[in-house]
Amino acid sequence: MNDAESAEEPPRRRRRDPEGHRAAIIEAARHTFAERGYARTTLREIARRAGVTHGLITRHFASKERLFLAAVPGNRDLERAAAGDPKTLPDRIAHAFVQRLETDAVNDPLIILMRSAASDERAAAHLLVAMQEHSAAVYRSVLAPGVPGVPTTPDDDLDARVALVGAQMIGVAFSRYIARTEPLASMPPDQLAEHLARILRQILFG
Repeated sequence: MNDAESAEEPPRRRRRDPEGHRAAIIEAARHTFAERGYARTTLREIARRAGVTHGLITRHFASKERLFLAAVPGNRDLERAAAGDPKTLPDRIAHAFVQRLETDAVNDPLIILMRSAASDERAAAHLLVAMQEHSAAVYRSVLAPGVPGVPTTPDDDLDARVALVGAQMIGVAFSRYIARTEPLASMPPDQLAEHLARILRQILFG
């Protein structure tokens, strides 16, 4: 091929690969959040690492909070743990929560959220709202009124009960994995999960 033919050849279009781009974004986000923390991570930095544009990230994930929830472990675990008999939901949630934090507390979204609150209260608040919305949707799919096997409760204010579950888990996570206060800091994981399950059952079902 001579120079004239090369000059006339149309430029190649970039290959469209939505799933590949999404995977690259999530991978870059996971590493960036772990290295820089939630507050100091920017979508432009994630885009640079993933080799995509800032606009492509917002098209896939809408916001930094949504990308964080998709990239870090924890939220997919909630969906898996929630599936099953509604009556045993508190036990599944408690044991999965403790196991998750025992495995990798440093990179857990809840721990990152609490550490971010010290340096950027507004960012932490936005992230907490996103986490609560996601959790509420998961719990609602299992505990919606009329679903067979769901114990009756004094009211149907599921959002309030889910918020209280979240507050309880934040307290446990802070005491055991950040402040490391006793007796929670040295309590055996199975025992901690049993105590937490009992409390969650009371919150969710009364």
